[in-house]
Amino acid sequence: MVSNVETDGLSLQALPFIQQVVVDTLGGSQASNSVEKLSESLYRVSVAVDIKSQVEQQGWQLAITPDFDGDFQWAPHITPTDKHIISDHVFRAPAMIWASADKILTVIPDLDERAKSSYRWFMDLDAPRKKLILGLSDYVVKEHVLFHKTESTTFKAGKVSISFFVMVSEDQQDIANPWRKPLAFLWDKHGKALSDKGEPLNMPMQPFCDDTYNWAFNTWENAVWQEFDLDGKRVGAPVFIVTIAQSPNYPEPHSEREFTSIWNNAWFNSLRSASGLYRYAKRTGNKEYQRRALMTKELALSFPQNNGFFPGLIATEMHEVEIDGKTYTRSKGWHTAYFANSNRNPVSLDPKESPLNIVDMSWTAYLMLMWYEELEKDPRLLEYATKFATGLLSIQADNGMFPHWINDDGSALGTLDDAPGASMSVTFLLKMFKLTGEQKYKVAALRAMDFVLEEIVPIGRWEDFETYWSCCTWGNTEYVGKKVERNNMFKQNTLAIYWTAEALLETYETTQEPKYLQAGQRTLDELLMTQAVWQPPYMYVKVFGGFGVMNADAEWNDSRQALFAELIIRYGKLLNNDEYVARGVAALKASFNMIYSSGNPKAKPEWEARFSFFDEKDYGFMMENYGHDGYTSEDGVGIGSSNDLNVFTIYDWGNGAACEGYNRVLDRFGEDLLKPVE
Repeated sequence: MVSNVETDGLSLQALPFIQQVVVDTLGGSQASNSVEKLSESLYRVSVAVDIKSQVEQQGWQLAITPDFDGDFQWAPHITPTDKHIISDHVFRAPAMIWASADKILTVIPDLDERAKSSYRWFMDLDAPRKKLILGLSDYVVKEHVLFHKTESTTFKAGKVSISFFVMVSEDQQDIANPWRKPLAFLWDKHGKALSDKGEPLNMPMQPFCDDTYNWAFNTWENAVWQEFDLDGKRVGAPVFIVTIAQSPNYPEPHSEREFTSIWNNAWFNSLRSASGLYRYAKRTGNKEYQRRALMTKELALSFPQNNGFFPGLIATEMHEVEIDGKTYTRSKGWHTAYFANSNRNPVSLDPKESPLNIVDMSWTAYLMLMWYEELEKDPRLLEYATKFATGLLSIQADNGMFPHWINDDGSALGTLDDAPGASMSVTFLLKMFKLTGEQKYKVAALRAMDFVLEEIVPIGRWEDFETYWSCCTWGNTEYVGKKVERNNMFKQNTLAIYWTAEALLETYETTQEPKYLQAGQRTLDELLMTQAVWQPPYMYVKVFGGFGVMNADAEWNDSRQALFAELIIRYGKLLNNDEYVARGVAALKASFNMIYSSGNPKAKPEWEARFSFFDEKDYGFMMENYGHDGYTSEDGVGIGSSNDLNVFTIYDWGNGAACEGYNRVLDRFGEDLLKPVE
């Protein structure tokens, strides 16, 4: 069906599935427009206004009203009130989707035009009012991280314009997977050309791992590497976090940013990083690195189990010390060590009072099984994982799900008891089934997977610990388990999407049932909507291929991309889809975009502009992401926090994690996949 489209007296060519487009005036001037039909399902729209003199007003926008009721909406960021917008700071693969059971309408900003524009663009999705909004406005960041229009934006005399694509379909395949066509369109238009040139880093990746491991175990060893005796065993691992002030080149004393600790959780997992170091050591013949990797394995096996369950971190007591009349926070030493759990949770910021996290345990136990299967047949790894599997099966709910957290007695905490964190347990249990042949693991995994497939995937309820209890806490009292009404979307996090895409692939490979592969591809595509498909001119490090975190945060190039890369490649190989393979390789390369190294000419001057004392002793330092606070600039804003001394590296969620991803992909797919483009 084709509708006539009218905008404040302006006549646009007919566009399908659209009732009207209303364009605001700018300084009292009316807009002109053009519509180009590119195919039966794709149109390009340009709207422009010529202003004779400078105008100050609160942005300029147009609002699209679909001609049908939609029960599914999607946008890359939440806008819970009329004051909020989706700033172009988060235009990674920007689109707004409006769908019903038999129609789908997708609006995509024209990124080529955005690259030429001197104005900041935005989108907004107002589901109750049936509005898909595009516009121009400066922004400010409030909450962490939601975007607001500024009270006034300056529009200079001359032509002011915005362009976008309208994509429509009545094909059930397009409605069942609403992201595939927009992803393919954006990839063909932007991503493929960058990928074909070897972007975002057209160079070997191993030298970055050389720098990383030299940084952790040589030049920054005194700050990073922790080695101590625990129950008669010599153990060790890189510390959770170090700051710029711990550089050997920084002349002043320092405080530790957080309590001295080593984590085995869904983010910062020392066993994961150690497996990458072990792979590297075996390939290069480095016995010292192999020794250190094995010490980290010993540490993981030393975490005490109670009915199979185990804590997520080991830490030291902290105290205040005085140096030259000033007070600094320091560790008391590993003789004060205690086991605890992640303080990113709804109960307590104190790790000693934090609940046990099932996702953390399933991930760590899965890593043990991967080590056992691929690196060395240490029977203790399988034994430890089997004890956990027994405990895990004992707490499976009647609906098949596993809780996100449990109390010390094994009872479910009551928060996110039926959330997609259970997908991580599915992947773990299917690996247990593969290694042992015991059907009980497969049966339990399929029960949980089917619940996630039926109750989580269709509505995009991608909630986990990071969604509400990390740095972005917005909504953790009123929106857990509930949609943001204005957007008809949940607050969503990419870790939960990744766990589910992986679990669905593992379930398909175990059962060969097509429904799991179809749902897995749909879930993967939802994840890929958070991958940067272009290089915006307002991002001052390379960001193509990198991932964001959630639909209420601002990061680019987040460390999770090193985790995601292999899964994307696996889907590509299975589905014979070159786009997926190239996306996976780009994600892996993006994992090193932020590293300070002589081999990284884009990021190196950014770091040195911020920290003049950096030199070769700091090669390997890497922040976990870029643009975290919602702002970037040529002089280093966007790298790290606004407080210089708090800029940090998390080895297990940064440089060490990137190297693990590289070493794993290299082992599984070979060097040809990763070699630079000539």
